[in-house]
Amino acid sequence: MRLIIIKIKNFRSYQEPIEIPVGDLTTLVGKNDIGKSTILEALDIFFNKGKGAIKMDKDDVNKTCLASGDNTSEISLIFDQFPNSIVIDSTYETSLESEYLLNVNGHLEIIKRYNNGGSEKIFIKANHPTNENCTELLLKTQRALQKIITDNEIECENRTINAIMRAAIWSHHSENLGLAEIEIDVTKGETKSIWDKLENYLPIYTLFQSDRKNSDGDNEVQDPLNEAVRQIMNDSQIQETLAGVAELVEGKLKEVAGLTLEKLREMNPEIADSLNPVIPSSDSLKWNDVFKKVSITGDEDIPINKRGSGVKRLILLNFFRAEAERRRIERNVPSVIYAIEEPETSQHTAHQKLLIKALIELSDADNTQILLTTHSPVIVKKMDFEHLRLIQIREGGKTVNSVSPGQLPYPSLNEVNFTAFEEVTEEYHNELYGFLESEGLINDFKVGKETIEYIRLRRDGTTLNEKKILTEYIRHQIHHPENNHNVRFSEEQISESIRLMRSFIDNQH
Repeated sequence: MRLIIIKIKNFRSYQEPIEIPVGDLTTLVGKNDIGKSTILEALDIFFNKGKGAIKMDKDDVNKTCLASGDNTSEISLIFDQFPNSIVIDSTYETSLESEYLLNVNGHLEIIKRYNNGGSEKIFIKANHPTNENCTELLLKTQRALQKIITDNEIECENRTINAIMRAAIWSHHSENLGLAEIEIDVTKGETKSIWDKLENYLPIYTLFQSDRKNSDGDNEVQDPLNEAVRQIMNDSQIQETLAGVAELVEGKLKEVAGLTLEKLREMNPEIADSLNPVIPSSDSLKWNDVFKKVSITGDEDIPINKRGSGVKRLILLNFFRAEAERRRIERNVPSVIYAIEEPETSQHTAHQKLLIKALIELSDADNTQILLTTHSPVIVKKMDFEHLRLIQIREGGKTVNSVSPGQLPYPSLNEVNFTAFEEVTEEYHNELYGFLESEGLINDFKVGKETIEYIRLRRDGTTLNEKKILTEYIRHQIHHPENNHNVRFSEEQISESIRLMRSFIDNQH
């Protein structure tokens, strides 16, 4: 499955419902403490149910909502590219479409609600039959479905498979299904088993945090081999092999148990007849724990989580590079979502460029999505516009939008960095000034602005005093660093000049 939309409501700083579109590579940008990490942590809560890096608690409820009496947080995810056929009860293959489990757009929409930071309640928002004669069939037992078919004399080819009986009932009422988008509670009745099966089709989600404090034994974030084990164990061929191993062991255990009970029966048949061997099924076995001690160590067997943060990130960088290559070669892999907070942390600029190249390559692999947060203008400039989501606070609350050119009438990643991080650079100043020149607006821009003295250096070494507006003063200093006759412009001055040009351009369009 592929995640395409994240919805969050009443969770930490997100008071009102917010919707975030997601692609194969999605980078969240915005100012500090605006809620970038919150989105990634909400996904960890959704996918890993408190067993990942983050646990939901009552402090996650938005304080404004809580004060108004609303203590229910909501995290919803929408997926496409789901399997054409799935098994949701018994062993019979059906489809989400056939079971009316898709929303009006033909996507799978799963809602998780948490009351006061407590346990989750799960719903599927679906365009589902509401006709009283054929609604809530997913909640009904096999016996209840059989009764409906018998009472209404509905033709059904197999009355022992729930999916076939549901299809027969819906077909019988096909002209009056009363389709409407409703929420189906999948945590009660017969739908509980359906959700247990459906959950197996969801992507694996892994969150790599930038500032998590880890104990000596808690190294799954630092040591990528632990994540590799989790993915490898989800491979269908590996699962089939492990099921075969479990079957062999089960056979041997039954043999031993049978012989033991046979001998016991010779001595006390009553006790022997009351005993039965209990052997867990293969899919309930925790195969991952067998390999939980995997690690990468360095000189003198120093584990990764004892190394410096820069080294740990560098190893992680190359894990992603290797993973990109592996997933390109091996196509039969489960869907995975890698969420990475601030991949630039503790990395040299050159390493940042290599890392983003690796992540872009990995996002191109089948069944793989990458979600990032960043404060690095270097990383932003390596992205395409379609990869960026800008988080801002505006009137009415927060917004998370796909990035457009913004105030400028052309695509500008410098504009994104200024909007997201307030990054002031000479490159951006040149870009704005160049645009005004190319559009023939520079003279209009100068009108009414105060001037300051600028000492021009001629080619023959002589000087000439001129009057320049602030923007020209800065422009000349950027382009003529050899001229040291003027006081260097300050950070405040270049920031003011950029804001003046942006405001002027905005008023022209």
